Amino acid sequence: MATSFLSREKLMEIGFKSIGENVLLSSKASIYGPENIEIGNNVRISDFCILSGKIKLGSYIHIAAYSALFGGEEGITMEDFSSLSSRVCVYAVSDDYSGESLTNPMIPKEYKNLNTGKVILRKYVIIGSTSIILPSVEIKEGTAVGALSLVNKSLDEWSVYAGIPVRKINERSKKILDLEKEFLKDKDA
Repeated sequence: MATSFLSREKLMEIGFKSIGENVLLSSKASIYGPENIEIGNNVRISDFCILSGKIKLGSYIHIAAYSALFGGEEGITMEDFSSLSSRVCVYAVSDDYSGESLTNPMIPKEYKNLNTGKVILRKYVIIGSTSIILPSVEIKEGTAVGALSLVNKSLDEWSVYAGIPVRKINERSKKILDLEKEFLKDKDA
């Protein structure tokens, strides 16, 4: 059976800070600074994803094709059972677009004014396709973000958000909590 996921041996050669069991990392993904990346158990990172900088992934996580996590020095954390749909970009670091500084990674720090801040996606968060998450954002437990959204502020728990910029449009069901218990019980049986 052909697969584009790296073998356990190849995963270990990359040099991650830590890596769990049952990690499916596409051979077509790009990893920068693996010594700053922690990956839990049962994680799938699909084709053409980019992981760069300080990143901590919990367990039972999916990062769909063409998504990118730019953790920089501040870092990105995705807790257990969180997911990114395809083409999502998460930024813990961004250039200053005001014109008051130079931009891009080829410019020395003293000529730039970076916007940085830790990004945290709590347990059960799901981010819809082509959404963008900017620095200094916490998306609280159980929250869903609709496709094509711009997340430029922290979001409340167990809510549904969408839009540019995001706004709350609904509450989200907590049935996930019961399903997780059932899933883990069945898995251990």
